[in-house]
Amino acid sequence: MPRYSISAPRFVLIVLLCVFVSTQTSANEPKEDLRVSPQGIDGVKPDSMLFRYMLQKAHKAFDASDREYEKIKTPNQIAAYQRRMHTFFVDQLGGFPQRTPLNAKVTGKLQRDGYRIEKIIYESQPRLYVTALLYLPDEKSCSLKPPYPGVLFPCGHSNNGKACEAYQRGCVLLAKNGFVVLCYDPIEQGERYQLLDGQGKPLVGGTAGHNFVNISSMPVGRNTATYRIWDGMRGIDYLQSRPEVDPQRIGCTGNSGGGTLTSYLMALDERVDCAAPSCYLTDSRRLIDTIGPQDAEQNIFAQVAFGMDHAAYAIMRAPRPTLMCTATKDFFDIGGSWKTFRRAKRIYGRLGFAERMNLIETDAKHGFSTQLRVGAVRWMRRWLLKIDDAVTEPDFPILSDEEAQVTPKGQVVLIDQSRTTYDFDADLETRLAEKRKAFWQADKAKALDTVRKTTGIRRPADLPKLQHKKTGAIKRDGYRIDKLALTVEPGLWLPALAFVPEKTDSKADSKAYLFVNADGKQTDAAVGGQIEKLVKQGYLVLAFDPRGVAGKSKDHRYDKAMGRLWTESSLAYLLGTSLVAMQAEDITAAAIFLREYQSPQKPRQVNLISTGPLGVAALHAAALAPELFESLKLNRCLDSWSNVVRTPFAHKQYPTLIFAALKTYDLPDLRSSLPPQKLIVVEPLDANGKVIQ
Repeated sequence: MPRYSISAPRFVLIVLLCVFVSTQTSANEPKEDLRVSPQGIDGVKPDSMLFRYMLQKAHKAFDASDREYEKIKTPNQIAAYQRRMHTFFVDQLGGFPQRTPLNAKVTGKLQRDGYRIEKIIYESQPRLYVTALLYLPDEKSCSLKPPYPGVLFPCGHSNNGKACEAYQRGCVLLAKNGFVVLCYDPIEQGERYQLLDGQGKPLVGGTAGHNFVNISSMPVGRNTATYRIWDGMRGIDYLQSRPEVDPQRIGCTGNSGGGTLTSYLMALDERVDCAAPSCYLTDSRRLIDTIGPQDAEQNIFAQVAFGMDHAAYAIMRAPRPTLMCTATKDFFDIGGSWKTFRRAKRIYGRLGFAERMNLIETDAKHGFSTQLRVGAVRWMRRWLLKIDDAVTEPDFPILSDEEAQVTPKGQVVLIDQSRTTYDFDADLETRLAEKRKAFWQADKAKALDTVRKTTGIRRPADLPKLQHKKTGAIKRDGYRIDKLALTVEPGLWLPALAFVPEKTDSKADSKAYLFVNADGKQTDAAVGGQIEKLVKQGYLVLAFDPRGVAGKSKDHRYDKAMGRLWTESSLAYLLGTSLVAMQAEDITAAAIFLREYQSPQKPRQVNLISTGPLGVAALHAAALAPELFESLKLNRCLDSWSNVVRTPFAHKQYPTLIFAALKTYDLPDLRSSLPPQKLIVVEPLDANGKVIQ
């Protein structure tokens, strides 16, 4: 018989009362705040810190570029500048392939009032098909006689590519005024979408598609622009092959993304005698300060660091005729456009041809509006036909998307044995893999030195001495948590939590653990978590956020697909570095700090534990400074960049990439440089974040 008995109603009442008291007690207890300094350090808040830092770096580069520009005075200096910029530009694109047969075909013809249209398909590289419309003057109604000047018309970022109404109108106006015009679909637009679903519909396209192409191209030292420029150059080849075209009189005009391509082609291809880029050229500084880095092909690796700004595209071609078509209300800053125009105009003037550089501005928003179309046609007539008259644009019918279709099934990837840019990147990666294998087998020390040069990651001795500021502390059972702000460079502080045990011994005191987690320092810091288990064994632990983890300036529309910190990663790319390299230096600096924290006379061995995408940076830190680390554990880290190249539509990989790295090494090469007993790999991931079995 129980000593005490409680009736059921009283038992339920007591239980409820206990729950209520427990809940109230828990609610009244102060919650731990693991934030180091939510209001910022020295006026710099964590959510704007990295962007502000990168912007300051860019401004210093722009200032240096401004100073160099002012030194370009004489024709010889201008020529030297043009050669230097041209060589740099081509190198950053990874060079161009050999010219192969175009295998061009006409798949249809349309007769219109005053002009005719031919549907064209050609191969810019073997089985990399380009769809285009060729607009020709009607010889019976045209006052001019063939051969006519040819004009290449790259499209902007319209989903339907060459079928876009504004671009059709521009092409028809040119044809009606004595030009043969080739308007072609960019990759991931029109009939050139590269990734289709089971119903033949595009999975991704336009600017997003171009960004995915760049994720594949970056590790092998290419850019989306590499393919897009080559498509355009081969388009000029096709124009020159036509008997109706005078191969010595070639123009180029396009709007928005087509303005980008026009700017690139006019700078790189000497055959472009007359150019009229529309709604793109501004000032590089104003671009970064206003709308920031744009689509993949509009960012060339290290161009800001090197000084290749927007004005350079016009200066590279001086003194050939160039018209900037601009819009007052464009998101490409109009003030920047006028600055670039003035810079180019001064160079043209120094060569004695100031009249060949001009600008037209329409009081409109972004787009190839009537005034800009008319301005471009007048410019082409002035310089390619030697006719300077007042062209106007009449109304005329345009083609529907179906009428503009060139291929039988509406997409080039549905043609038997067709290839994509992803295939060509994979081909290059295969060739590079063989070279990498021999390179790493020959001399591993030399290979690691090459990794350092490729990434720009500094040696531990060359890093600035890390400063720290304690902003608070939290007491827990058996240990305390020091809130630390670590300053690795001026204006850049990084949050960290130091878990300091109350009791330790000589064995535990000889080593420490450094945690870096892509989800933040607080992720592994919970009571009962893996950090607490180590601390209660007497080990010192530092949970640390390398730059970019603690906060970002703002969300970007590309973040979800490309990966967090797209803007900051793009700025790093333009400056000739990478988020990976910067984070690897942060981790290295944190390891040096942790070795001596509160024990400078007895440095500890550091055991590095990373989780998520930060593993790529952690691997670089450990491989390039192995003397600092007793061990490295990689949880859910990308397995290889070669897998990224071979995975079309690879998601969220942009911040994990290093430009041209696969020319000399891949992530498995770094792992193999570490002794097997020092490395633990848990659940390695493929390019789409799935665990590799």
